[in-house]
Order: sequence, then structure tokens, then C-alpha cells
Amino acid sequence: MTPVRILVDSLADQGLTNAQMTNAREIIRRLDPGRFHVSVFCGGRPDCAVEQRPNTRLVRLPQRRRTVRIFREFVLGRHDILFYVKSSPASRLYMGLRRRWRDSRITVGTVESQSDLRNEPTIAPEAVDLWERTVLRCDYLFSNAGSVKRSLQREYNLPSEIVPTGVDTGFFTPAWDRPANYRPRVLFVGSLRPFKQPQLLLEAAARFPGADFVLVGEGLMADDLKRQTDRGLLRNVRLAGLLGAEELKRQYQQADIFLFPSTWEGSPKVLLEAAACGLPVMARNNYQPETVVDGETGYLVGSDDELFGRLGELLASPEQRRKFGEAGRKHSQKFDWDPIARRWEEVFLELMSRKTAARAA
Repeated sequence: MTPVRILVDSLADQGLTNAQMTNAREIIRRLDPGRFHVSVFCGGRPDCAVEQRPNTRLVRLPQRRRTVRIFREFVLGRHDILFYVKSSPASRLYMGLRRRWRDSRITVGTVESQSDLRNEPTIAPEAVDLWERTVLRCDYLFSNAGSVKRSLQREYNLPSEIVPTGVDTGFFTPAWDRPANYRPRVLFVGSLRPFKQPQLLLEAAARFPGADFVLVGEGLMADDLKRQTDRGLLRNVRLAGLLGAEELKRQYQQADIFLFPSTWEGSPKVLLEAAACGLPVMARNNYQPETVVDGETGYLVGSDDELFGRLGELLASPEQRRKFGEAGRKHSQKFDWDPIARRWEEVFLELMSRKTAARAA
């Protein structure tokens, strides 16, 4: 069998924490090298697992004029499928011109958030326009959750198939035997942006002075959160900033509860990472994440009052936390990257089969 040649529109650089890029690296690592040749861009030191994967080509990018090099690879590269198309000037040029060239290579886009981007004030209209002219113009679209699929259909009348976001359950593991925290610890991981509502962690810290609260991430709200913490004398709050994978795992393992009050999401991978580390997870029910089972692995809440009420219950019950954490760990294994990568392999082979059948018709 001749390997399917896939160009992944992402960076394979080691240490990049962007969710889309880390997802792409996880998939690349696991694709069968006997059936799939992979090309991927690289601007710095490459991820070791990607670099060492057989049948993999790293497309080195210069420090300047990267758009030109990426566009050139789109046009002249020897690939059958362009996967994980992202919003960029290079992909905009390519997607706008490919039909004129009668380019028959397959383009695959992934949608990992709600599609009403124009209703989110922190996303610039220019960014929404770029997304519409790149990702949404792909031949095939794949959503990472049912709510994302429904949102894309509702906002743009575009169909998509579902392939979930995964988690490395061999890396993100519980530390069941660690000594119990003297004070329960509540963890938030995410960008510090208004729709993520990290300020609710500060309000929770004021309501529950007997617990500690750790916020991991960076973003435009960081300075304001620091000022609120200092002004309120919230000594039980720590702003940890952006962390690498190993330190992030330690934060999960040292926490007792994962609190994620964001109101506008797709299927956040941090929910899976926390569950894989044995944490009870609290999230919102407005986007219905399949990665949290309400009342079994944690709680899905509809209001701030319910959020604080459920948080109080968990803080008061180590037994309930343990029960949810064990169930969450088991549930997270359904989303392990290994079977999800196998699903992507099936997708790529199916798309190639469709293309062959169309040519023969």
C-alpha cells in the first residue's frame, strides 16, 4: 500500500502550548508510519516524538517570510490531504486560489469551539473573517463535540462529523498516594479571558477561606486578577502563570477539585486532563461537555449560585471528591489519544476512498 501523504498545517515545535498545536502533535505521533507519510512545519526545536517518527518530514520555516514558505508548501508540496487547516494568511491565499487551479487535494478543517464567534467581544472581527475564509472553506469539517457540531450547523448551515479531542492518559495520571492537602486545593487552567470567567475563582476564594485556589494560565485579565487578589487580601489565591507540561501535570496531581467556570467552549481539553489525573471536574452545562458526566464525574452547573453551592459540597466531602475522581479517570480513558488517532486514520483512508470513487465515476 502506498502511504497516504498528509501535510499538517501546524507547528511541531517542542513546548508550544497552543491547544490546536498540541492536539496535532498528539495525532501525528500516533499515525501508523507504514500507512501515512506526514509533513509538518517546524520553526524551532522539534518535538522529539514527532521528529523520531518514521516517514515524517519536517518543513523548516525561516524566521522571516514564513507565510511565503508555508504557501509554497501548500501549492507545491507532494501531499494528498491538507489536515488541520488553521486561520492564517497562507491558508487564506491558498483556499482562495485552489479552485482556480483545480487543485484536487483534500482539505480537512477542525472546529473546536462554538461557531458564534461574532458574539464573543474578545475575538476581533478580522479574526472571525479569516476563520471563515480558511477553516470553513475546507472540503470536510470535523467538530470535536456534539455541541460544536450543532453550533456550526446553526450558525453557518455547514455539516460536520465528530472526532473528539483526546488526552494522553499515560502522561496525565492520578497521584492517589500523595499525602492529603492540609487545606483542599481548587485548580483552574485556561487562558485568562473574560469568557473563561477566572474572576469567579477569586470570588470563591473569598467565600471559602479554608481552601486554596490556584489559577494556571495567562491572558489579558492577568494584571486585573492580580490587583483584585491584592486588594482583597486573598492570601489563599495563587496566580501560577503559564506552565509547561510536566509542571502542569503536577498541579493537577496536587489539586483536589478542578473548577472551570467558562461559559463559551467546545470541548476543553483541560477537563479531560484534570479527569485523567483523578480530579472531580466542575464546568458549565450550557455547552454540555461530553467529557463530564453530571453527578458521576463532577458537576455541570447552570448559574454562579449553583457553582458555589456545588463547590461547597465538594470542599466539605473528601469521600465525594474521591468517588468523582475515580469515575472521571475511568471516563477519561474513553478519550485516550490512541483510539482517537485510530479514528483519524479511518477518516483519512475513507476520504481517499471517496476521492478514488469520484474519479472513477
